[in-house]
Amino acid sequence: MPNSILAPIDFPALTALPQWKRFTLAAQTCEVRDTALDIVQAPGLEVDFSGQRHSPELLAAGRALIAARGLDTERARLLAGEVVNITEGRAAWHTALRAPDAPPEVQAERARMDAWVRRADTERRWRNIVHIGIGGSDWGVRLAVGAFGYAGMWRQVRFVANIDGHAIEGGLAGLDPRETLVVLVSKSFTTAETLQNAARAREWLAATGVARPDDHFVAVTARADLALAWGVPAGQVFRLWDWVGGRFSLWSAVSLTTALAVGSDILAGMQAGAAAMDNHFVQAPPDVNAPIRMALAGIVNRSVLGQGSLNIAPYDSRLANLVPYVQQLEMESLGKSVDLAGHPVSVPTGPAVWGMPGTDAQHTFFQWLHQGSDGAPVDFILCQEADHHWPDHHRRLIANCLAQREALMRGKSLDEALVECEVAGEPPDRAAWLARHRVHPGGRPNHLIVLPRLSPYSLGALLALYEHKVFVQALVWGINPFDQWGVEYGKVLAQDIVQALEPGRGASVDVAHDLSTHHWIDVFRG
Repeated sequence: MPNSILAPIDFPALTALPQWKRFTLAAQTCEVRDTALDIVQAPGLEVDFSGQRHSPELLAAGRALIAARGLDTERARLLAGEVVNITEGRAAWHTALRAPDAPPEVQAERARMDAWVRRADTERRWRNIVHIGIGGSDWGVRLAVGAFGYAGMWRQVRFVANIDGHAIEGGLAGLDPRETLVVLVSKSFTTAETLQNAARAREWLAATGVARPDDHFVAVTARADLALAWGVPAGQVFRLWDWVGGRFSLWSAVSLTTALAVGSDILAGMQAGAAAMDNHFVQAPPDVNAPIRMALAGIVNRSVLGQGSLNIAPYDSRLANLVPYVQQLEMESLGKSVDLAGHPVSVPTGPAVWGMPGTDAQHTFFQWLHQGSDGAPVDFILCQEADHHWPDHHRRLIANCLAQREALMRGKSLDEALVECEVAGEPPDRAAWLARHRVHPGGRPNHLIVLPRLSPYSLGALLALYEHKVFVQALVWGINPFDQWGVEYGKVLAQDIVQALEPGRGASVDVAHDLSTHHWIDVFRG
């Protein structure tokens, strides 16, 4: 794949397009309505759009807008592995990792990893797995292991991401080093947090009497040469590719820990669900294309209505790690303010993404969602069937999800609140006062995403749904969703500050820090 940064391109500003003006007008002149169902069927799930602004005019305007941005062409380029990450001159070909007809090198690496896992399972080796990675090398694996290993696994899995020494200390505490495998995941094999924690793990193995500590390491990286130089055995280095972005990488050998923890069939099922969503994204007409519809609804909420955040509310405790996974996917991809031509973006882009599982969320921040001055769109995620043996629990979970969603959509008028107070026996003056505190604005946008049950297939489809949604939003906004220069800048500054914090050294002359940073370097250096 090409790896040279492309020349600047001529790209029209979104607000200069007549299709954008038509889309904006259509969004402003329709409402969240409960007069008609608007449900889209997709592989592994359904998405109910009834809680979003919708009208025939808005659908037509959305179709015209994505056509003006060249969706058909750009989608084909993405899925063909062409250079779509133009600032870094790379493809973003994560869909190839889950395709049934994946490139030969992908299939070969997949088979090699599966064979390694089968051998470890047959030999009942590695009762403890310490997964060391951060960001995209961490969240997807945490999500899958949490979703399908929640009821227990024969292997114990611990995750270490943070550079904070407490993270690696806790990750290793109490483990038998003879039965411990450390999985290092770093695309570049230069990630500071990962290598620092890996060094502590190797020291721990050596200090506890393990004769060959390096045999207890596996690496997943695009830089096999660096992993080998570090000491990982050649047969235990698994390949990533330059065209795989970290936040899109769980479909690869990054999920080695997933396979060891909950089985290779889980990973294969997730890949199959994602591949099915890829086909849906390509083949379904825009009006019944779940990723396209979610993208356009999100653009309405962010760029037309000015909603600054998106709440993710999975009503399934096994999906607790879905929130940070989607948070990274969306905020690292869409947190951009410069378009493909290098000009300032003319509308608000990527919202802040946050949340937690329901029903915990109802007792934490749903008051703000219902009656706060701003509120936020909500993605409710629910499984129709549970995998436990307490049906009453699941009925109550479903009831809570549907009720919270209905309250956001319907709201409660002053007249309704007043009647409620009067029925409760409140005196007229108090009822008139109290009713104002019970008003819910309503009309607050949301999606309801329903999975038949939490299977590997449905989870894979769900994650691919969000991936393609992000791609379409970036295309409309005219931004590159595949780079992360903001993250890189902080890394550069941190390298200089680490050196400056060494005892007996001053701040580097290479970087002119601000006055406050200089002050705290002096304080912490001591």
